[in-house]
Amino acid sequence: MTRFAFTVHASCDKARCGTIQMRRGAIRTPAFMPVGTAASVKAMKPRDVRATGADIILGNTYHLMLRPGAERIARLGGLHAFMNWPHPILTDSGGYQVMSLAELRKITEDGVTFASHLDGSRHLLSPERSMEIQRLLGSDIVMAFDECPRADRPRDEIARSMELSMRWARRSRAAFDTGGEHAANAALFGIQQGALDQALRRESAEALTAIGFDGYAIGGLAVGEGQEAMFATLDFAAPMLPPEAPRYLMGVGKPDDLVGAVERGVDMFDCVLPTRSGRNGQAFTWAGPLNLRNARHAEDSAPLDPRCACPTCADYTRAYLHHLVKAGEMLGAMLLTEHNLSFYQQLMQAMREAIDAGTFAAFAAEFRKEHGQSS
Repeated sequence: MTRFAFTVHASCDKARCGTIQMRRGAIRTPAFMPVGTAASVKAMKPRDVRATGADIILGNTYHLMLRPGAERIARLGGLHAFMNWPHPILTDSGGYQVMSLAELRKITEDGVTFASHLDGSRHLLSPERSMEIQRLLGSDIVMAFDECPRADRPRDEIARSMELSMRWARRSRAAFDTGGEHAANAALFGIQQGALDQALRRESAEALTAIGFDGYAIGGLAVGEGQEAMFATLDFAAPMLPPEAPRYLMGVGKPDDLVGAVERGVDMFDCVLPTRSGRNGQAFTWAGPLNLRNARHAEDSAPLDPRCACPTCADYTRAYLHHLVKAGEMLGAMLLTEHNLSFYQQLMQAMREAIDAGTFAAFAAEFRKEHGQSS
């Protein structure tokens, strides 16, 4: 039984396609992970998420710690059984909430004390507790605990944060390794920090490599810095990470973000955008995003995307979807989410095929040309 093995099958300049083999199945890379923050990919049944082509989904340590509780999930057989998803799951460590819930937390060397956004109760989330929660959940890919500062903070503050995250990374590694059977079956990823600063990113990458992880995430991007700055940072940040391990860009992104990041050597992604957009009347297509609230779709009998073979595109018209969105019907959110997740998986598959064929540069150029449209 394979615990974790990453194989690169083909590369095209910096872009590469491969496979991560784990005991619960193979993850084809470049891979997009639908976000199931609270043990649910919103508006989707797990089997329907799988039918879109997803090999792996993401859950969140912070949210599951608060509700229903990691210990309860463990008593009920672990996260896979709890949500009926027998395939790989990556769990975010809770570090992102250190930034996003700034008004509810206090950071010390030990960890982060949170006031729950649900009931105000106090919790300490440390590297050791994060590893324990992810062990109780039974996740396949565990993320080291880190802090994610905004890129617009002063450099000395970003440096202190990165150094703290590297100390937490060592503690995460040590705590993970005491996890017994879970550690023998799961993988641990470290998270590079340093915002947009090349020297800090290098220092972080060297610290993580010295500790040793199964994979390496690029954190601290897609937090308001803009695509140009993100790509400029990826140009130097991704090559700093070990080429034999998968590289995971956290919290990204729009379809053109994914294409640009794959061009720069990224292998894995997650983002709430396809599901959140589906709930808000936006569909992603090969010709660009569509706003189904737009009156121009009211009598349009065409499918969302003639190049998409998902059930939504096969069975429903833009006119009907426009009606559902305008009427606030739950079915509209369900159908658009199904389509968006299907489109994202089709995009990943198309990139894998283009890399394998050695035509990725041409694919990326054509994608950007076509996808620039919107309506």
